[in-house]
Amino acid sequence: MDIILNGETHTVRDGISAAELIDELGLTGRRLALEVNEEIVPRSRLKEHPLAPGDRVEIVHAIGGG
Repeated sequence: MDIILNGETHTVRDGISAAELIDELGLTGRRLALEVNEEIVPRSRLKEHPLAPGDRVEIVHAIGGG
């Protein structure tokens, strides 16, 4: 199925969860925020949040600095 990931079409398998998407992108363990259809998905709910065709997913990386 196709989702919109950070503004670009991205094909993922049917039934993928938000947590599995993060894992497939190699972002596990990084500080980030994930938003689906303009709503932030809490980190505690990523495993149970399924993605659907056409979902708009934004992933933002937290970057520290000084």
